[in-house]
Amino acid sequence: MTVPSERHPREQRSDAARNREALVRAATVALHRAGPHVSMATIAAEAGVGIGTLYRHFRTRAELLNFLAYRSFERVLSNAQAAELDGTTAGDALRRFIEAAIVQRNELVLPLHGGPPVTATETLALRDQVHRTVQRIIDRGQSDGTVSKDVTPRDVVIFGAMLAQPRQPDPDWDATCRRLLATFINGLRPGTAS
Repeated sequence: MTVPSERHPREQRSDAARNREALVRAATVALHRAGPHVSMATIAAEAGVGIGTLYRHFRTRAELLNFLAYRSFERVLSNAQAAELDGTTAGDALRRFIEAAIVQRNELVLPLHGGPPVTATETLALRDQVHRTVQRIIDRGQSDGTVSKDVTPRDVVIFGAMLAQPRQPDPDWDATCRRLLATFINGLRPGTAS
C-alpha cells in the first residue's frame, strides 16, 4: 500500500491544507487517547470538519494510519540523522536522539507509542533507516570504547519510546525523563552493566 503524500501542494487550496493539518493533529490526539480503532467520525468532529472532508483527504482508516506512521518515522529518522551529525560523542548523539523523541512525544504515532503495527513497505524502510543510523552511532561509541559491545539499536529505540510516551505536558515528568535518560546513557559505557 502506498503511503499518501501531499497531493499537489501548490494546487491545494489553503483551506484544504488547513483541514488536512487539522485532521492529522486530531487523528494523532485521538489515537493517543483511544487507540487505533477510534472512529473516523470522532476524528473529523475533533478536527472541526465533516466526515466527507476526512475521506477526501484519507480514503480509508488504513491510509490515515499509514500516513501518520510514515510521517512519524520521517521525524524520527530526521532526529537520528541530526543526532548523528551534531552529537560530539556517541553518548551525546544517543541522548540528543532520545531527547528529540521526548520533545515530540505528542506528535508521534508509532507502534511503541500505542500506534498500529507498521505494514507499509515505505514506512518499514524508514524504520530500518532509523535503526541503521542508530547502529552507526553505536558503532562509533564501540570503536572509541565509550559504548558497551552488547548495546543494540533496539535497546536505544525501546528505551527512548518508553520515555517518550504521549502524555499531558508536565515539567516534572520531563525532568524525570531526562534524569532517567542520563542514567541510561551513563550505563551504556563498558563495565557499567549489572
